[in-house]
Amino acid sequence: MLARPGEAARWTPLTGGVSSDLWRVDLPGRSLCVKRALAKLKVAADWQAPVSRNAYEWAWMRFASGHRPDSVPELLAHDPDVGLFAMAFLPPENHPVWKAELLRGEVRVATAAAVGELLGTLHAASAGDAALAAEFATDDNFHALRIEPYLLATAAAHPGLRDVLQGVADRTATTRLALVHGDVSPKNILVGPSGPVLLDAECAWYGDPAFDLAFCVNHLLLKSLVVPGHRADLLRSARVLTEEYVRCVDWEPRSAVESRAASLLPALLLARVDGKSPVEYLTDDRHRLFVRTVASALLRAPAPTVTDVLDAWATALGPSTEAGSGRPD
Repeated sequence: MLARPGEAARWTPLTGGVSSDLWRVDLPGRSLCVKRALAKLKVAADWQAPVSRNAYEWAWMRFASGHRPDSVPELLAHDPDVGLFAMAFLPPENHPVWKAELLRGEVRVATAAAVGELLGTLHAASAGDAALAAEFATDDNFHALRIEPYLLATAAAHPGLRDVLQGVADRTATTRLALVHGDVSPKNILVGPSGPVLLDAECAWYGDPAFDLAFCVNHLLLKSLVVPGHRADLLRSARVLTEEYVRCVDWEPRSAVESRAASLLPALLLARVDGKSPVEYLTDDRHRLFVRTVASALLRAPAPTVTDVLDAWATALGPSTEAGSGRPD
């Protein structure tokens, strides 16, 4: 029981996600958070996903807490039949959301470095684990939540890139090397006093760890278009996150995971403009055109490393990268 007999609970809906209902529950002297997965996601496109992902999110958080206890909220209770779980509520005054910090121009390279190290550590801890591979054989979930709405929907929107995007999708879907979080986005990362705290692991899947790296770096690049005066810091954050992540790679040649991440990155850039889940802050047509132009070129002529993708992005931005004008010239 999370509430003692006779205790009154105040339920407050929380906002920000598209895939679940989320509540803060205040009890005498303590607060917790309850999450329930939705069958139809709250986006404009028709996006259905299995609610069983709630159980996999719980399982991923149990895995993470076993290796890096401070990297997830304390887990309290799980009801797989109803499809919800409860965890500790982390107050925003000492656990700000990384996305909010970045969009305010509070860009700390050390935070990106810590995210890269944490991600690499968790991947390394799960790599080659047959029991985890069996537990997280969530191919259907990952297809519904990531492969189809991001890669395949984008391929449908860009017939000239369909073959290359289909190839990236097929390779990603069939690569099974480590436990993937699947939604390593700044909106799902709290900047805690003991380091980053990861949330929203309902896409958890035993698959290609390059996906998590590319997914997170993608967000830093997109934000470099809309945060005036901080482009250089955001690009440096992307570089350092990648460097710290790659240092942890011991399950395969580092060049192999970097190569896959480098080809996923432009696909995900394009997906956040023309897939089923476009980022809400790219409201300027010039920004969307910039993403399409740079991403399409990188899909047609793949870069060998994430650093090469970052170099291409910075070159396309031009001198305004340092000046931080907030938009491409």
